Amino acid sequence: MPGLFTPLTLRGVTFKNRVFVSPMCQYSSVDGFPTDWHLVHLGSRAVGGAGMVMVEATGVSPEGRISPSDSGLWSDAHAAAFVPITRFLEEHGAVAAIQLAHAGRKASTEVSGGVIPPTDPRGWTPLAPSAIPFREGDPAPHALSVAELDEVESQFVHAARHAFSAGFRVIELHMAHGYLLNEFLSPLSNHRTDAYGGDLEGRMRFPLRVTRAVRAAWPAGLPLFVRISASDWAEGGWTIEDSVVFSRHLRDLGVDLVDCSSGGLVSYAKMVAGPGYQVPFARQIRAEAGIATGAVGLITEPAQAEEIIASGAADAVLLGRRLLSDPYWPLHAAEALGVEVDWPRQYRRARPVPRP
Repeated sequence: MPGLFTPLTLRGVTFKNRVFVSPMCQYSSVDGFPTDWHLVHLGSRAVGGAGMVMVEATGVSPEGRISPSDSGLWSDAHAAAFVPITRFLEEHGAVAAIQLAHAGRKASTEVSGGVIPPTDPRGWTPLAPSAIPFREGDPAPHALSVAELDEVESQFVHAARHAFSAGFRVIELHMAHGYLLNEFLSPLSNHRTDAYGGDLEGRMRFPLRVTRAVRAAWPAGLPLFVRISASDWAEGGWTIEDSVVFSRHLRDLGVDLVDCSSGGLVSYAKMVAGPGYQVPFARQIRAEAGIATGAVGLITEPAQAEEIIASGAADAVLLGRRLLSDPYWPLHAAEALGVEVDWPRQYRRARPVPRP
């Protein structure tokens, strides 16, 4: 049996395979509520055979969204709106997951990427560890006070509880791509002089505090993931060595898998992209931090995904754009690798004849 289609168990949850749907913003929510688009979009990937389907970056507060069209999970009503989605995902064999996020200084933007100023009725003032804008010319974000950090932590905890009531069995904390918790980690965006800035220990303090609080609020039998940017791809920024240290702390706090992405913190990052270009991050963190990892980034071919798992580089692959273009990629990958997997009852007449 190819490793890609070997079940993976983390805590009390077993994933039928190692093909996970990466969280991908759809910019199709209304006041944070999911719509029919989300049910069809996410449900299609479950029908397509993915072992886990993760909802896009979901704001833990209204101001934690990237755009006004982002998903949110800050109320009982938002949790109730996700129930039909989680139910459908689980009924069709996928573990239902959601990424909890706070956009930080990259909040209040148009879907096209432009800034929505706080003076616009649709906009708001972004929050950050320090009053440093993402790009030159952007409005400066509000630097969070220590008291305001308490509120952000509470928002993550409440969102985790809403996620459980909504039927999700995995949550992922978004600490990558230049959003709030990632901003605390990097010296390029965190210039604080209090206990939450300065050296590596200080810059890790608030993200680890949020992790500890969420782990305590999330059921012990359910997995907790964290997505990180393993490197800023910028001089003087966060490095893979920092990520190994951070991942060891996450492991000790009860995190079950580190989802290894990179970049997004600064607009001038010099990223060298190519097939599987972020896989070495997952491999190094898995080996040196002793924690399960997920590999992401231009993973497109079944043999490529299988090699990542078989070689021990990662415990799962998270596919994004490839699963946008082909929701049934896991079923097609199984065929390519000579694995017989179950197809949805409604689609079995289209199932390929097994190869000899």
